[in-house]
Amino acid sequence: MKVIAVNGSPRKSGNTAILLQSALKGAETKGAETELINLYELDFRGCYSCFACKRKGSLCNGICAIQDGLREVLEKIMNCDLLLLGSPIYFGNVTGEMRSFLERLIFPSLSYNTGDRSVFQGEIDSAFVYTMNVTQEQMKQMNYEAIFNQNQAMLELFHGQSEIFICNDTYQFKDYSMYDASKFDEVRKARVKAEQFPIDCQKAFDLGFRLAKT
Repeated sequence: MKVIAVNGSPRKSGNTAILLQSALKGAETKGAETELINLYELDFRGCYSCFACKRKGSLCNGICAIQDGLREVLEKIMNCDLLLLGSPIYFGNVTGEMRSFLERLIFPSLSYNTGDRSVFQGEIDSAFVYTMNVTQEQMKQMNYEAIFNQNQAMLELFHGQSEIFICNDTYQFKDYSMYDASKFDEVRKARVKAEQFPIDCQKAFDLGFRLAKT
């Protein structure tokens, strides 16, 4: 059982990374081989619109043809059993790096032929971990769930089950007094971090444990 987690946050030890690490620990208790990849450490761009993956007789086999820092990662993902993605929400969507990654990951498997949805031949289960500063109520008002559902549908092109994991009201700064952020109640934020975030970490652990097949 191979499990790969992809961190789309610039912070390698922030909320998103911690939740992904918790999920990996859950998978490891099932004996899974795990790896965490930080997108911000890689040198890559989004889709070039070269359409090499759509040419007749293409040898891409569902992997983007571009040879850059993402190539090896995509090859590993195509051979894993469980893919865990994680991103903070910036301006109502995933980070730019995560979006570019999704273009390169998903497009080669998307079929342009009538009657086909995906050219991928295997089966990869997945889960997408989202972290955000807003509360659940604010998230619903802003209709973030439309983005989450869209990403879920894209990941289902890999023929496995895909789940959504949401962590709201995250603690952003180590010292709120250093920033112009008066709309946030630091005391309440600290309480959420102390009380709710450990629960979210346990839920992430349980997610990894449950999705890791023996």
